[in-house]
Amino acid sequence: MIRAVIFDLDGTLLNRAVSLEKFVDDQYERCREAFRHIHKNAYMDRFIELDARGYVWKDKVYQQLIAEFLIEGRTWKELLDDYIHHFPLHCTPFDHVENTLKRLS
Repeated sequence: MIRAVIFDLDGTLLNRAVSLEKFVDDQYERCREAFRHIHKNAYMDRFIELDARGYVWKDKVYQQLIAEFLIEGRTWKELLDDYIHHFPLHCTPFDHVENTLKRLS
């Protein structure tokens, strides 16, 4: 009899790549004034590249983005705070996760 199942979140239940892409798209739109000189795809692609599938802390990602894109009007701390508060709103599970969890319970 199985009494417990332990899951890793990223890459198991959470489709991190889709979640991150949705978040970065939304952040760009919400911070459009500070990013107006940056093409949206360039910002999104570079963020995802610097993130290195979650292996790089976001403070470093934002510091690098500000330096490379010469972002003014937002500090890396403000962008990091935005990430902390808004990323959870974009978490996207893999297909069938909800049904699988219901069956296991």
